[in-house]
Amino acid sequence: MRSLHVPRSMSRACVFAWLLICTGLALMHAPTRAQSANAPYPHKTVRFVNNFPPGGPSDILARSLAEALQSSLKQTFIVENKAGAGGNVGADAVAKSPPDGYTVLFGIDTAFTVNPHIYKTLPFKPSDLKPLLVMGSSGLLIGAHPSTGFKTLRDLVAAGKTRPLNFSSGGNGSPGHLAVEVFMDAAGIQIQHVPYKGNTPAVTAVVAGEVDAGVLATPGMLPHVKAGRIHALAVTSRQRSKMAPDLPTVAEVGLKELELEVLYVAMVPSATPDAVVQILQNAMKEALLRPDIQARLANLDLFYEGLLGEAAQKRMNDLSTRYARIVKATGMQPE
Repeated sequence: MRSLHVPRSMSRACVFAWLLICTGLALMHAPTRAQSANAPYPHKTVRFVNNFPPGGPSDILARSLAEALQSSLKQTFIVENKAGAGGNVGADAVAKSPPDGYTVLFGIDTAFTVNPHIYKTLPFKPSDLKPLLVMGSSGLLIGAHPSTGFKTLRDLVAAGKTRPLNFSSGGNGSPGHLAVEVFMDAAGIQIQHVPYKGNTPAVTAVVAGEVDAGVLATPGMLPHVKAGRIHALAVTSRQRSKMAPDLPTVAEVGLKELELEVLYVAMVPSATPDAVVQILQNAMKEALLRPDIQARLANLDLFYEGLLGEAAQKRMNDLSTRYARIVKATGMQPE
């Protein structure tokens, strides 16, 4: 590095003034951290982390909102999939990220309402994250491979009293896993739970006849139902599916205790500033109410919720309390 040469003839005052000018020019061309921190949010790429594999409902919802927010907030939004351990891997990644609004978890409630009750330890604390909003909710579809001969849910129950059945789900701790445990308890039958890494491979297992049946997200099941590769038996929601209105609910066939609704949630680290949270909440809620996004929700068999802050947290806390009782009663395990 070349040394700075100052002419001997220059007075001290001139030297001081000259150094000030040089320092000012250097600062003008070197943005400080403070300047970056004070820039309006969002001033860089925002990551939506989906804690399940690509192709499932939560992944589709994340990509839909990423596209919408990229347009409304004039910034790049990307989606990354970090699946594993019933959603714990992705949730942990977001929990350990800086609380600045640039890493957002997109997933379902079970990482916070089921997993704390079935895993002995979690890599994060549920309180490390807080909900931006509950975007929507949906039931699950109970479907069987045609080779089983099941035409109704009662057929499945009758068969399950004479021989063990195999059910797939989207993973340990997933809504489908929870439904299997509740179903065994309520109907008094034996089911072998076979977990897969996400809804899509679990549906494929039913189609291929690797398992007798599955309790899975309706959008992934319906194309195969229509093609005759899966026979639909019932839905677990309180109301009939918009996509399959002819299917009965579990309550309508006498198994109301099997009712389960999945919540689709967006979460951020708990220390994320309120101002950033509000920007994300407003942008997401506005996007969810767009006609094209509403149509996409309908195609995913989701009912719009739009619960923010405390209301969202209460909904999740209520589910956690219910699932804690179910886990204790059934002895549900993650493996």
